[in-house]
Amino acid sequence: MKLQSQLNLAFTTLLLVILTAAGFVIYSMILDMLIEDERAELKQKGELLVEVLNEQYESQPGTKGFRNFLQKQDLQLFLYDRRQDRVLFSTMPDRYVQGFSSNQYFADNRENLWDAGSSKFVTSRILFYPESTGLELILLTPLNDLQAIQQDFFRRLVLVFIIGTIAAVLLSYFLTNKLVTPLTKLKRQLKKIEKRKFDQLEPIKATGEIKEVEQSVYDMAAELERYMKSQQTFFQNASHELKTPLMTIQGYAEGIRDKVFDEADQEKGLEMMVTEVERLKKIINEMILLAKLDSDQTTYHPEEIHAQELIDQVLDRALPIVNENSVALNHEVNSQVYFTADAEKFLQALLNLTFNAIRHAHTKVDITVSKQMITIEDDGEGISKELLPHIFHRFVKGKTGETGLGLAIARAIIEQSGGKIMVSDSDLGGAKFIIILPK
Repeated sequence: MKLQSQLNLAFTTLLLVILTAAGFVIYSMILDMLIEDERAELKQKGELLVEVLNEQYESQPGTKGFRNFLQKQDLQLFLYDRRQDRVLFSTMPDRYVQGFSSNQYFADNRENLWDAGSSKFVTSRILFYPESTGLELILLTPLNDLQAIQQDFFRRLVLVFIIGTIAAVLLSYFLTNKLVTPLTKLKRQLKKIEKRKFDQLEPIKATGEIKEVEQSVYDMAAELERYMKSQQTFFQNASHELKTPLMTIQGYAEGIRDKVFDEADQEKGLEMMVTEVERLKKIINEMILLAKLDSDQTTYHPEEIHAQELIDQVLDRALPIVNENSVALNHEVNSQVYFTADAEKFLQALLNLTFNAIRHAHTKVDITVSKQMITIEDDGEGISKELLPHIFHRFVKGKTGETGLGLAIARAIIEQSGGKIMVSDSDLGGAKFIIILPK
């Protein structure tokens, strides 16, 4: 069943349950309200009759005048003498008088709903004044009349409920259609993403949470497209980087096999082959490491690292390349700073960044550690604006770069440690790498 049908069915069911419950409550309350209203109306009429009778027949003792006056009223009533416990006058048949008397209704002042066979009556009792006369006027209304009003009112109520239900269902269909239509359109866009037709994605009109979902879907599509392009670029670059040393090795190997080199060139060729094999081995190892870091297959052992000890290890391992490039490696470390990360992997990330800075520096590299931030900057030529947005991508390297994987590995390790890495222009003139780690 489609979502729109489910929503309409759920809304209609809920509406019917509410209307049924409301109708039952209203139906049961209507009769009570009618009885109370009728009793109040009877009391008002009775009080008016008693007042008229007391005024007109105040000077005429007896009930004869009462009877003549009451006979003319189009009412169902009794004139009852409480002292003698008998009905003096009635506008109703004698069978009702006998039935009410046998049920002791006249003597019981508390009973307001009288039964007479299959008929019921709503009553109201009004005393004449002074009360010493013992006369009481009892007015009655058949309950059937009130029930007829109840039925008529309920029929109209049901008609209103039916019309309201139809209107509510139509409104529900309109609103759910307005809600579901963007989802249907969004489903079509997801199908395009599934088929990798990123250039055919179209915006949809939506509001609220659906608009947020739409934006998330488009962000996901953009990221997926970028990832796919990066993968394509990765394989292209990887094949190029692997092809170059392999071609060199193949060329020298075939020359040695065919004996086209003299002894000196053969020695040179063997040395070149060993160099290219080492380079090829380094590229492959870094590609494997980067793949493991991206897929979270490596074992990560976070521990507390003293910043001073970490930088000392970096300086010790960077000493040979510092001497080779005649670069000054300066450092400033807050001895109170500690980091939480995998010590071995984090050291490798810092070495990749430091070696990269040393290769590009003219005269010096500065390493600064303060609180949860590490900066590594050099006075080299810096990073071009075209290369800056892609500097952490695989096989992206500058003029003196080696494999183009060092910065990508550093970023993967730092992000795996819960931190982030940024790059900007340094005041020294070169590049400035900033590492921020969580507390």
